[in-house]
Amino acid sequence: MPLLARRRPAVAGYFYPADPEELRRAIEEAFTHPLGPGGIPEVSGARRRESIGFVVPHAGYMYSGPVAAHAYYRLALEGAPETVVIAGPNHTGMGSLVSIYHEGVWETPLGEVEVDSEFAKAMIANSRFLDPDDKAHIYEHSVEVQVPFLQYLFGGRFKIVPIVVWHQSPEVSEDIAKAVASAARETGRDYVFIASSDFTHYESHESAVRKDSIALDAIKRLDPEGLFAVIEKYNITMCGPGPVAALLYLGRMAGSPGAEVLKYATSGDVTGDKSSVVGYAAVRVPLPRRQEQA
Repeated sequence: MPLLARRRPAVAGYFYPADPEELRRAIEEAFTHPLGPGGIPEVSGARRRESIGFVVPHAGYMYSGPVAAHAYYRLALEGAPETVVIAGPNHTGMGSLVSIYHEGVWETPLGEVEVDSEFAKAMIANSRFLDPDDKAHIYEHSVEVQVPFLQYLFGGRFKIVPIVVWHQSPEVSEDIAKAVASAARETGRDYVFIASSDFTHYESHESAVRKDSIALDAIKRLDPEGLFAVIEKYNITMCGPGPVAALLYLGRMAGSPGAEVLKYATSGDVTGDKSSVVGYAAVRVPLPRRQEQA
């Protein structure tokens, strides 16, 4: 394997527990938390593809885990997809402007997950921006924190395509969406798209709720251009608009009826300190009913 074809966890013991049993308990606590979906999901043994993808937060599990659990609870009911494309923002500044981890294995305390290299290479071939680059992924947490939730639900029955986005714009987001759609057609993969993003950062709870509701309105309309516009107009410090917009483009291309907000909360709802919070949302983009697969 190439030097970085085995990606080791960067934030285990920091964003989530490094001990496998403690990690499983932390995930279960996210599902059963008062802000969570209220119980541990029963994973469907049969695949029923009903969702194109989800917006999921990526903070430490103690803060955003209960909100993230709403997305994974819904995905559990649909069964294990073959491939999970996980796109998150670049917090480190390392690597290319749009970096795809195109081959190898990712490790977490719950085991290994294989990268779907065929899907990733098909995406690269159909994109003007995606660059096969490992450096952006070495220390980035926005993709990594999603993987243990998926492993908890599905074990090793899925592959991943990790993407880290530094240059976030409508043009790049639409390009990613088209590359995903083309790769799915060419490989025949059953996929789901995870857009990893937190919302307003370090403002009061009231301000975060007000601003994030504006962003969520654009998301519900599947309006990626509108999302970027309101982020600029209202100075909404959402860190992953590019990945979220890519999901919205995918939804629009597929004829989705619109996105559904599964849960919104802030870190203040967890800690009780509402003076300076981060906003978190779990959002589902469904397939149109005619495309749902039993």
